[in-house]
Amino acid sequence: MKLLLDATLCQGYGVCQEHAPEMVELDEWGYARVVVVDVPAGGEAAARACAESCPNSALRVEG
Repeated sequence: MKLLLDATLCQGYGVCQEHAPEMVELDEWGYARVVVVDVPAGGEAAARACAESCPNSALRVEG
């Protein structure tokens, strides 16, 4: 399973990072950056919550 980001859709709300802080970091303006693309075992629910929380659907889970 992978957590993927379309950075062109990110608007810097930062809510994604609340659900998966070990997978997503925010830059100084609040824009997301996925730091762990391959979701670790046990992190599936957090990755899905992270993607679902994005108001602009910039994040998605594949696999």
